[in-house]
Amino acid sequence: QVQLVESGGGLVQAGDSLRLSCGVSGSTLSSYGMAWFRQAPGKEREFVAYLAWRNINADYADSVKGRFTISRDNAKNTAYLQMNSLKPEDTAVYYCAARLLHNFGSYYTERGYDFWGQGTQVTVSS
Repeated sequence: QVQLVESGGGLVQAGDSLRLSCGVSGSTLSSYGMAWFRQAPGKEREFVAYLAWRNINADYADSVKGRFTISRDNAKNTAYLQMNSLKPEDTAVYYCAARLLHNFGSYYTERGYDFWGQGTQVTVSS
């Protein structure tokens, strides 16, 4: 049973930084493509960032490009989302997700993932 557990969320001020972590248990992180999504109150869950299993290609939503960085440490079975220059509009519950190598669905959509974490709240005050 693969489990993903996010941590690192919190309440910060605009301009601050946070680093979210996503611990993977029950399998090896190197076998998955990893992503972060977020869901603000009253809105649909949206794609934030993706990192392929070979750590070669990273992709970001336009709204976070240049401010957020996705990374992974396969030895620690953990993925990360470094968030800099946070804005109030970044306030949301952040979810990590993992996709198996044979999942060829679009990594921009929820259907492209096989496993999800429970989410961690990020609140950015102005």
